[in-house]
Amino acid sequence: MFQLKLNPLTGDSEWVVIEEEDSGKQTTPMALLATTSYLDMLNDTRRNRAFRLAIDKTITKPCHVLDIGAGTGLLSMMAARAMGLADFEGSVGSEGMVTACESYLPMVKLMRKVLRANGVDRKIRVINKRSDELEVGIDIPFRADVLVSEILDSELLGEGLIPSLQHAHEKLLVENPKTVPYQATIYGQLSEPFKIFDFDFWRRPESSRETELLIKASNDGTIHAIISWWILQLDKEGTIFYSTVPKWIEHPVTKEIQSSFLGSQNWCDHWKQSVWFAPGTGVSVLRDEEVKLHAVHTEIRITYKFMTSPHMKDVKHHDFDARDSQILLSPERCALYGDSSWRCLMLNAIRRAMQHRVFPLCLVADDSIFLTVAVAHLSKNSNVIPLFPGLGKRGSQYLQAVAKANGYTMDRIEIIKKKDLQLTLHEPRQRKVDLMVAEPFYYGNDSVLPWNNLRFWKDRTILDSILSTDVLIMPCRGLLKACAMYLPDLWQSRCCLQKIEGFDHSTANSVLGACGDLPASEETPFLPFFVWQCGEVKALSEIVTLLEFDFSKPMSPCSGKAQVRFREAGICHGFVVWIDWVMDAEDNASIISTGPDERHWKQAVKLLSKPVEVNGGDFSTEIKAFFDPTDGDLMIQHVFS
Repeated sequence: MFQLKLNPLTGDSEWVVIEEEDSGKQTTPMALLATTSYLDMLNDTRRNRAFRLAIDKTITKPCHVLDIGAGTGLLSMMAARAMGLADFEGSVGSEGMVTACESYLPMVKLMRKVLRANGVDRKIRVINKRSDELEVGIDIPFRADVLVSEILDSELLGEGLIPSLQHAHEKLLVENPKTVPYQATIYGQLSEPFKIFDFDFWRRPESSRETELLIKASNDGTIHAIISWWILQLDKEGTIFYSTVPKWIEHPVTKEIQSSFLGSQNWCDHWKQSVWFAPGTGVSVLRDEEVKLHAVHTEIRITYKFMTSPHMKDVKHHDFDARDSQILLSPERCALYGDSSWRCLMLNAIRRAMQHRVFPLCLVADDSIFLTVAVAHLSKNSNVIPLFPGLGKRGSQYLQAVAKANGYTMDRIEIIKKKDLQLTLHEPRQRKVDLMVAEPFYYGNDSVLPWNNLRFWKDRTILDSILSTDVLIMPCRGLLKACAMYLPDLWQSRCCLQKIEGFDHSTANSVLGACGDLPASEETPFLPFFVWQCGEVKALSEIVTLLEFDFSKPMSPCSGKAQVRFREAGICHGFVVWIDWVMDAEDNASIISTGPDERHWKQAVKLLSKPVEVNGGDFSTEIKAFFDPTDGDLMIQHVFS
């Protein structure tokens, strides 16, 4: 098996060989699927119990069960057990069978290991295809009587629920099949919750629908956004439910099922609520005024439009004529660019960097359109070369649109690919780079570890020959910081799997990046998280600097250590690690922190295999860190004392 692996410091992809599990060798790289939500979902006991109860209630006799998006095979094993297949010798037959359909090959290989560990690998037929590629008579012998599936995202529709159900009902299921789940309902809220759409799993859904809703405002104010969540009814009778409803919602739509509600009450990462922002500056409303909302769903998403009334301020809509030049950024990145303090710090650092340079040549090493425009704007004599390694042509199109909207030309901005840059700047009489800048930010790399953004340092090293002797690098330094923290919800969600509703999943732990209760001989992986989103969190120690990266020099191995002293008693679940970027060596205030108190960046979390009870005062631990520039790995060792 081949797996595409990204080198975080070069941006290059390479194919690595993963040994077959039957070879007796190490099968899959540690934490191959660690950044996914599989582990967190499998640790969701309420979700697991709800599906088990519904499957046991729905499947009461031998039949053909189809599991779409089977994952580790948990629902397939539940279905096989409900039919009693696990109690019989031999392979599956026409009296009762389970077909597990999973398109992602690494997950298929993991599922086979889990099925084998539970002795049901001959009871469940595993097919490595998309469900819309299955054909009766070729892939499966006959249509299925029961569908079990959980291809749901936070908005419900984003993983292709509608087209998958459409194809299944047309090609793969009998007429009037049984399904788990039975139905899903999407709710929204401006003030009080309201129902938006129902989706039935037991019949073929429509590709699109629209509805108009009248919603009474409970207070004067401005509507900035709609939040939405869903409730799953897992059985036909309406006795088993699961939901992504926020904890703070109290309303008859949820109270009426509270007695049997099996929703997720604790923090989890696999499903969240969805947020749709109102256009412009929002919609102003008065108490008891009815807001008319037009909702439309397609096969993969839901959109909304406010219909204004005479008493409401008109809703301003954006001009989408320049759609080709638009760039989709994460909410956190958008929020960062809207942060005036961050913008001022970056602009002031650029001004100081260009103070004594008459005709500066600036290289923007990452995907920062902000820095490209800022340098061109602040110095009318500057020439700017943005590399845009992730944005590429889209970055150029966006800059053209910005130039047109602001009445200036692109004559001082030239986009050159990194592989052509050295040839271009080595031509006779070519100037060398006076200023090399980065945020750092790489488009599409929102789920990387903090030190993966040292990619610009790697580029600074590769391009050393085209840099002037007095070149300024911004940021000039990076400080690797760490703090010991109380993280009970995150630790529980990343705990090693054992029995899930009676099925052994321990063989999946290394592949899914399990941390909690990991054997002492195994190393827990670093995982990227927005720590502020991880449920209950609390800093237990002082913040320490583990090591320093000096970007004025070419990349080299770095190591350091620090004594972490705990400032208060508590349970330590792990360490949070991040980088503070020093933008200007002469200004101690020009530091961009990306720590757990900052909501714009993800931090690296290294969870302990066993939580440690700590006391304040003299209790401490020594942390050692080593950064290897050959592969971009960071290693950390700690000893409690």
